[in-house]
This record gives sequence, structure tokens and C-alpha cells, in this order.
Amino acid sequence: MKIIKKDDNMSVPDRVEIPFIEGDGIGPDIWNAAQLVFDRAVAKAYGTRRSIVWKEVLAGEKGFKKAGEWLPEETLNTIREHVVAIKGPLTTPVGKGIRSVNVAIRQKLDLFACVRPVSYIDPVPSPMKRPEKVDMVIFRENTEDLYAGIEWQAGSRDAEKVARFLTEEMGVVLPPGAGIGIKPISAANTKRLVASAITYAIDNRQPSVTLMHKGNIMKYTEGAFMQWGYEVAAEHFADQTVTEAEVYEKHNGRPPAGRVVIKDRIADMLFQQVLLRPDEFHVIATPNLNGDYLSDALAAQVGGLGLAPGANIGDTCAVFEATHGTAPKYAGQDKVNPSSLILSGAMMFEYMGWKEVATAIRGALQNTIMEGTVTYDLARQISGAREVKCSAFAERIVAHF
Repeated sequence: MKIIKKDDNMSVPDRVEIPFIEGDGIGPDIWNAAQLVFDRAVAKAYGTRRSIVWKEVLAGEKGFKKAGEWLPEETLNTIREHVVAIKGPLTTPVGKGIRSVNVAIRQKLDLFACVRPVSYIDPVPSPMKRPEKVDMVIFRENTEDLYAGIEWQAGSRDAEKVARFLTEEMGVVLPPGAGIGIKPISAANTKRLVASAITYAIDNRQPSVTLMHKGNIMKYTEGAFMQWGYEVAAEHFADQTVTEAEVYEKHNGRPPAGRVVIKDRIADMLFQQVLLRPDEFHVIATPNLNGDYLSDALAAQVGGLGLAPGANIGDTCAVFEATHGTAPKYAGQDKVNPSSLILSGAMMFEYMGWKEVATAIRGALQNTIMEGTVTYDLARQISGAREVKCSAFAERIVAHF
């Protein structure tokens, strides 16, 4: 009943067991809604020929209460064994000693690519005049950059020790008593991330891959990210890609047919351009922190995080997740929008090769929103909408199968 993955080949049994993490705060509400949609979509697509057996694993507050750990090793082992998992949002106390459980999952399972597709669902309210032009997929490096968590608290002995080394050995001038963090970006991790982005663009016939960076300032980290991105395109995809510079120097500004254009943009410039000229960008590869900022900003352009799916994908396993937080003030109220988790499930089924299920989920959710049956977050913005609870929204999606 388990998925088996070897190299790039994946075998999915018709009756497959998939681990899930319910999540904290609103997690139980949105998970119950999403599971209903998933099960009915599988039944709609395949009848009794295929089905999901859901296996709960623990993390976050539930993991701490039941197993004494925020992220039990048993949970990680189960995900490794089953190849695919899905999760709700998990609590991370701000400013305390507990590292992010979400980040820990990505790092411990080496889920190096955070994949965030962003596209508009009509008629969701948007601050953009033409939100339908936003149709991008973000590939965010997941394992390093500032999210590696290598830092020392201001005033601590360790921070003073690092500061002394930087001052005495490296000639660095630091403010007295500063907190210190390290930003590692490596060739190997950059190249596998960019290779994944280029492969996705080729497989899905996307016109371009943009390397987002702040290399004009951070030359040896983000500048290197850009350089290594171009290198992997030349080393492994030379017959399928062309650089933006080559398009203008050798092809009179017109990309050769069938070639993916590789280009780069400085981060602050790209934030402007995805607002002003969003249809010029298709797949975007970014370091960790840039990708966090950009994917949330793009989600706002098409209606917010409540409608933004996401996946964390590595060579051996993948975890699909709601991209928003736990919203504890709404916990247990059956109120919030479950669309992020539902659409992440659609990504999961596509990853498994069950594309009919993914298509059914996306179509039914689109139809539900178009008819004006929505949760409170959208009802207050859509004129004439009918506000329903989280569970009723899921039931209405199911009625469109």
C-alpha cells in the first residue's frame, strides 16, 4: 500500500496509504474539509478502483502533547517510507528557542525545493487590475540561506566569540553586542534547485526561468546563486535553453522555438516587475528568503494565502502543505477557508500521477467560488456571495464533482 520511488520512477498502488499531519490551530477544521474533498474526488475519478488510506502522523502541538516532541523521529521515518505526505499549518512560537517545525521537516527530509504555483481563480477579489495575468511557479531553495538557522543571540558568549573571530581574523567591523547570523548558499544546492525549475519549465512548456537574486550587494552568496543557475543550464540543458542575452545577441530578440529562456532579475526589481509586467514571468528560481517573500507577495496579487498551494519536494520524498499560518483565534470555529490545503492536495495527486483527481478538484473549487458560495474571507469581498462554514464549503465543492 506504500508508494515506491527509485530514482525518477515512482510506483503508486491503487490502494495507497498516505501520511497526514492534521496541523495546529485551524488545522483540524481545514483537514476535515480537505479530506472529504480528496476522498470524493478519487471516487469520482476512479470509482472503487483506487482509494486513499489516511495515516495520521504527529508534529507541532499535537506531537508535543502526545509524544513529547515537536517533530518526532517516527513522523520523519514514516514520511520517508511512504514517499508522499500532506500537512496542515504548524505552530512556531516567535522569539523563543523552538526552531520552526516547518523548516525542520524540510531540512531533515532534504526537501530542497519549495514549489509554489500562483495563478488567479475568477472571481476572487484582487488588488490587481489584471490578476489573470499572474500565472507563475516559484521554486524556492529550502535548505540553506538564512533559514539554515545558524545564528547567535546578541550579548551571548557564542556571539562574542564569533564577533571576536570576525574582527580579529577577518577584519570585519561589527556593532558592539550584535546578534550574528550566517547565510550559506552552495553550488550543489543551488544547482539542484535550478535544475528542478528548468526541468519543470521544459516538461510544462513554460517560456522562461528567472533567477531571482540580490547579487549586486551579496556577491558571493546571491550573486553566486545567479552564476550557478546559468552554469547548470549550460551544463545540463544546453540544447533546451537559451540565455536572455543570447536571445538579443544572436536571435534578434526572438527566442528559438522550443527553448526555455534563462534570465535573471535583481530581487527589488523583480518585485516591481511582477506587479507591472506579470505575464513576462513564468518559472522563478530563488534562494530561500527571497522565495518566502516573493511567493507570499504573489499570493496577495491573486487573493491571498488562503488560496495558495505549496509543496516541498526532494529526491526521495515530498510533503504538500497549506501555506498559511495556524490562525489560532479561529481554531475550532469551522470558519476558515480550506482552499490552500485542498489545492495543495491537487498538487499531491498530480505528483502521484493521479491527474484526473487534480483536475476534478481544481474544477470543482473554481465552480464553487464562481457561483458565490465561499467562506467568510471571500464573502466579505465578493458582492452577493453566500457565506458558508469551512465544512459546508467543502461539501459544496464535492457537489460539483
